[in-house]
Amino acid sequence: MIVYQDTKKNFQNDVDLNRITQIIYDKYQPLFGHVNQSQWNAWKNSMQYMHNVLNTSEIPDDAGVAIEYNIQPTSKRIDFLLSGKDEQGNMTAIIVELKQWESCEVVRDEDGVVETFLGGHNRKTTHPSYQAMSYKHLIQDYNEAAQEGPVYLFPCAFLHNYRITPDDPVADPQYAEYLEEAPVFGADDFEKLRNFIKNHLSTGDKGETIFKIEYGRIRPSKMLQDSIVRMLRGKKEFVLIDTQKVVYEHAKRIARKAEFDTKKHVLIVKGGPGTGKTVLAINLLSDFLNENLSAFYVSKNQAPRAVFKQKLKDGGFRKIFIDTLFQSSGSFIDSATNGIDVLLVDESHRLNEKSGMFSNKGENQTKEIINAAKFSIFFIDEAQRVTLKDKGTIADIKKFATEQGAIIEEIELDSQFRCNGSDGYLAWLDNLLEIRKTANADSLEYDYDFRVFDDPNELFNAIVKRNTDNKARMVAGYCWDWKKDSQNNPNSFDIVIPEYNFAKSWNLGNTSTFAIDQSSIDQIGCIHTTQGLEFDYVGVIIGDDMRYENSRIITDATKRAKTDSSLKGLKKLIAENPDEATEIADKIIKNTYRTLMTRGMKGCYVFCTDKALSDYLKACIAKLQK
Repeated sequence: MIVYQDTKKNFQNDVDLNRITQIIYDKYQPLFGHVNQSQWNAWKNSMQYMHNVLNTSEIPDDAGVAIEYNIQPTSKRIDFLLSGKDEQGNMTAIIVELKQWESCEVVRDEDGVVETFLGGHNRKTTHPSYQAMSYKHLIQDYNEAAQEGPVYLFPCAFLHNYRITPDDPVADPQYAEYLEEAPVFGADDFEKLRNFIKNHLSTGDKGETIFKIEYGRIRPSKMLQDSIVRMLRGKKEFVLIDTQKVVYEHAKRIARKAEFDTKKHVLIVKGGPGTGKTVLAINLLSDFLNENLSAFYVSKNQAPRAVFKQKLKDGGFRKIFIDTLFQSSGSFIDSATNGIDVLLVDESHRLNEKSGMFSNKGENQTKEIINAAKFSIFFIDEAQRVTLKDKGTIADIKKFATEQGAIIEEIELDSQFRCNGSDGYLAWLDNLLEIRKTANADSLEYDYDFRVFDDPNELFNAIVKRNTDNKARMVAGYCWDWKKDSQNNPNSFDIVIPEYNFAKSWNLGNTSTFAIDQSSIDQIGCIHTTQGLEFDYVGVIIGDDMRYENSRIITDATKRAKTDSSLKGLKKLIAENPDEATEIADKIIKNTYRTLMTRGMKGCYVFCTDKALSDYLKACIAKLQK
């Protein structure tokens, strides 16, 4: 998606007539919502400076210009894109990251990170060259047109208010690697930036290159499950962007400090679906191991651990290494204080209070994890708590960290990779399920493939068709009993919808590797086998525990299967406090479907057993298409 696209000549004319800011605003605001005064001023100032840079006949008038170009499948946007062809006739695009900065400071021991004045105070952020370079690699990694064109990408940063001195922090040797690939230009470097553009762009293309990138097919992304072996051998499989990179570098610095510090350190990393929490955890795990730190990946949910273990086993790692590397959240009951350097706790919202099969061991998993490690990193999204046992909260992490004298820090991730990079889809879904009111009730930012089917067989066939690379799966709400005999009897089915002659089984065999087992496409997964994992496409059957009545989404805990333990203990809670119990059950059921409906990176297909709910979803989609 591009907010503004035209030729260099027309762009300059829009600036000359003092209308460029209004044009950008008029297209940006309906797509992305509120625009504050600082954003308006940034457009006004930066576009004038870019006009001045391009104001030479040596840069062709028919070169393409794009402003606020969204890089799919993320929610990141390139400030300014210029396109044309080089002397050999190759398609060329120049990425310009625009900054209003006037100064910055080097952040030592944190790669690619600087400190500057942002949002009213000094804060850490990625170096402009690193940011521009990372956007280049995102396009190369995800856009088929950029790979097959080929399209040659040249990133740079333009800090038009910043006078760069010979020994300036922004040009510190610490950033040499990024400055070489994406040079930074300051207030006195107009001629240098012009030359940079001229060196890579000889003739115009009337925006043809930008068009090819904009409409290039998003090829299957590097899924974490497929990359973990190479990552653990030291190869970086994912380019970390923006806050991901900041958290990554900050965590590495804390780990080095914590190794010798007398105080514990706790880092809380907040982020919704697809913000890269697991990617960060695995990247950090790889680095900590390479630095000879004792580090472990921790998850209450068995499914992601089992998938990663299987991938490592297939990659030749010894079983004893694998089993040690990936720990359950109940593994630290008897651990010595500070006996471990780092614990990376993924899906921290799923932590339980007590451990063991009968929930009778230990005191509190959060407390025990903090006790065991010098440095604990909790990756958390409280909106993904899906059972009554889920006790992982930011408040509890802070409480137990404070009790143990830990230094506590909290950071929020905002980089979006799932759901075609659409923060809008997630906001729309929250509004749809009445989890929270958002501004995205009638619009989505990007082209996410969301469909509602009238027949579960048609839904199943659509998902099978999408399963070309074993990256599509069917899942369902836990409204059907998990029959014991279905595990060994292929003719015994769990999920039966007789009016459609639909009958399938919950996932058979090794349920913990449902996400990667070839035969899993014929079965249906649940929240317990899919949370923490991702697919290209997900098909979701919404059962009788959620319906639409009197213009509202209604949840009904009594429609959950008897074999589901997610709401175990609800009857007791109803007797003690019925209003609180109803509110908690409602939140868990909605969170469950929200989680299931955000497992697909490219699309989500839905069938509802309640026709009224199906009609409601269709009506919501119809609003998007107006």
